[in-house]
Amino acid sequence: RFTIHPTQPAFAAPGRLLMTTLRTHDQFNTTVYSENDRYRGISGSRRVLFINPDDLRAAQLTAGEQVDITSHFRDETRTVRGFRLVPYDIPRGCVASYYPETNDLVPIESYAQGSMTPAYKSVEVSLTPSRKP
Repeated sequence: RFTIHPTQPAFAAPGRLLMTTLRTHDQFNTTVYSENDRYRGISGSRRVLFINPDDLRAAQLTAGEQVDITSHFRDETRTVRGFRLVPYDIPRGCVASYYPETNDLVPIESYAQGSMTPAYKSVEVSLTPSRKP
């Protein structure tokens, strides 16, 4: 039995991006078996943020640059630090990161209506260059 439900498009506020989380080929739920992702050509680290090349240029950032990611939900912000930017064929206005590395960006109050599933696929974020210690 199939049912159809109306959906609302998700948009981020000006100057922000919509982040989704994803897993690698050798990850089962939150158990990570290596630092590599052969699907996306990543090796040695999972602290990466995939970004559309046009968004990268528009933000005046560069490939490989380290950024801090801040999520915005209601009046709350959360930040994770030191993620390497990776240009990737992803829709404009969107970024993607690995789960569970960006778990801290999703507040417990941010969830899907009905299923109550945490909103790991729709996190509004902003990026700032990481500060060097």
